[in-house]
Amino acid sequence: MTQDYTETLGYVNTCSSPSELRITDIRVADVVGLPFHCTLVKVYTNQGLTGYGEVRDGASRDYILALKSRVLGENPCNIDKIFRRVKQFGGHARQGGGVCGLEIALWDLAGKAYGVPVYQMLGGKFRDAVRCYCDTDVEGKHSGKDMGRALKERMDRGFTMLKMDLGIGILRDEPGTLSAPLGFVEGMRGHHKSKPAKELTLEDRAAWHRAYDVFNIAHPFTGIQVTEKGLDVLERYVADVRGVIGFDVPLAIDHFGHIGLGSCIQLARRIEKYNISWLEDMIPWQLTEQYVRLQQATTIPVCTGEDIYLKENFRPLLESGGVSVIHPDLLTSGGILENKKIGDMAQEYGVAMAVHMAESPIACMAAVHSVAATENFLALEFHSCDVPWWDDVVTGLPKPLVKDGYITVPDKPGLGIDSIVDEVIAGHLHPDYPDMWAETERWNNNTASDRLWS
Repeated sequence: MTQDYTETLGYVNTCSSPSELRITDIRVADVVGLPFHCTLVKVYTNQGLTGYGEVRDGASRDYILALKSRVLGENPCNIDKIFRRVKQFGGHARQGGGVCGLEIALWDLAGKAYGVPVYQMLGGKFRDAVRCYCDTDVEGKHSGKDMGRALKERMDRGFTMLKMDLGIGILRDEPGTLSAPLGFVEGMRGHHKSKPAKELTLEDRAAWHRAYDVFNIAHPFTGIQVTEKGLDVLERYVADVRGVIGFDVPLAIDHFGHIGLGSCIQLARRIEKYNISWLEDMIPWQLTEQYVRLQQATTIPVCTGEDIYLKENFRPLLESGGVSVIHPDLLTSGGILENKKIGDMAQEYGVAMAVHMAESPIACMAAVHSVAATENFLALEFHSCDVPWWDDVVTGLPKPLVKDGYITVPDKPGLGIDSIVDEVIAGHLHPDYPDMWAETERWNNNTASDRLWS
């Protein structure tokens, strides 16, 4: 059958002329249970291409919407130019969320515009599949054997690296295991809001802030110490875990609680014999000299980084020898390219890079492309094994996305995601933000004098 010109165009991608591509809108949807609260992002263009991004759990959607006026009319393919313009509006931990979420969406758009996967624009890939380590939680009061069984189930699903928590929460109901100002540990509980924000009274907010002030005291200032009995309990917990899963599989540990450096060193020395892959975030990442003392006091690799924004802020830890593994999160570190730069810098110091990821498939695929192009990559976190609808949030990717503990690096343009499935996320919207993809016109002219020099 002979086809005319119009019919033939139906089989040809004519939507993108990269040099003429322009950003026209940014919209968001706040989703809970991924396993945490994340803000999914759509960046629209004048040629019908849509880029997908994500703001990290716990960060405000306003962090990215405040950037809208700074990028409207810009060509999203000029990623580095735009990133340098907006990176001043990011910060450590969740404060970097808007900048990182935007950067990811720009890479998705550029890949779609040029018809290539993101990793190819980063210089190509070192690997065809990305290893995932499985972070595993056990709810409520439980034993090391319970945790071991949960981790063994992850191994049965193909995961070849594991991570668990070993916090002082395990000791709260064990008399004589913690030494702290009386009432302090109890005050660190219940720091989360229990109502939607619109239902909070002034008294509710005041009570929440008081609880948060207690919870938010940095480790060296809490006065919490683990006693010898407490160290016995924590060591027994780790021994019981290893008793179930064996010693062949790598096991990392996180979430120790706000204890001081001395207790961190004592605990590290107690559990060295259990072949721990790394000790994560034992103390605040800013305390470089304490990290040096910690790493010099133990044979276990010391790890931190998920709250650090931008490459230059990893340098002190690397130069000092305070870490053996860095652990950035793309939704904090600066995004896809900045994360690769961080990994490349760490490699110069002989330090491996694992990557934190407890978010949606969008942030996951951003991480996959970034680490595929980074040589010293070790493993990518996966924290959503128990979220049955996680794979259904987007289309265009294999299901399950994580298979036998690995994610195959896609060759499709951009991140490899075709679309976000509104019908899926509509059932999981944050109660304070039910306005999925609502118009954001009021942010169009949110401008100021942004120049950082005179």
